[in-house]
Amino acid sequence: MDLRDQGGKKAGSRELPAELFEAPVNVGLMHQVVVAGLAAIRRGTHSTKTRGEVRGGGKKPWRQKGTGRARHGSIRSPIWMGGGVAHGPKPRDYSTRVNKKMKRAALRGALTDAAQSGKLAAVSSLSFEAPSTKEAVSALEALEINDGNRTLVVLHEPNRETELSYRNLPHVRRDRRRPRRVHLGRTRHSGGQGAVGASSASCGFGEGLGRAGRRGIARARGSA
Repeated sequence: MDLRDQGGKKAGSRELPAELFEAPVNVGLMHQVVVAGLAAIRRGTHSTKTRGEVRGGGKKPWRQKGTGRARHGSIRSPIWMGGGVAHGPKPRDYSTRVNKKMKRAALRGALTDAAQSGKLAAVSSLSFEAPSTKEAVSALEALEINDGNRTLVVLHEPNRETELSYRNLPHVRRDRRRPRRVHLGRTRHSGGQGAVGASSASCGFGEGLGRAGRRGIARARGSA
């Protein structure tokens, strides 16, 4: 994989580990992990009141027989306006358990698909002297990833100027953690050359990479 500088010029190359970027792409597994991840971030605080929880309705509105009208026992029945809700949502937990091996396999498949489809870009360094959205956009255009799709910029260490430069771009997300999520969608990814090391560590291949490699950056994500 070509390693480019901030201006888009080739600054070297980096060989991608086959166990991470040539892994089997299991679409069904990726879908399962993505659905579980999106379900886990749901608050689940929705709630409705049943006919027993709505205030009022304790008295029978009219007698059972002799009026010519339909029989009713409460004005808070679900068929009445202002009545309770039948089978409505109640607070619940949507999270489901996914094994670590499944998550790592899905992440390896997502990274493999991203690499093969040209969604990854490795940058030797990405820094600005002062926060500047204009320079941030120019850097993305030089890397040929500023096509309007969602873009993830991953930093190998905290950089206030760079993070502030990309903060105003609605389609760009910044991060400096290891890969945790599989949801890529149409996301483009750009990051420092330490990305491969941290990706390997997060996908279960961290042994033998050394501290510098394990401290590198990479993360696969699309938006929620």
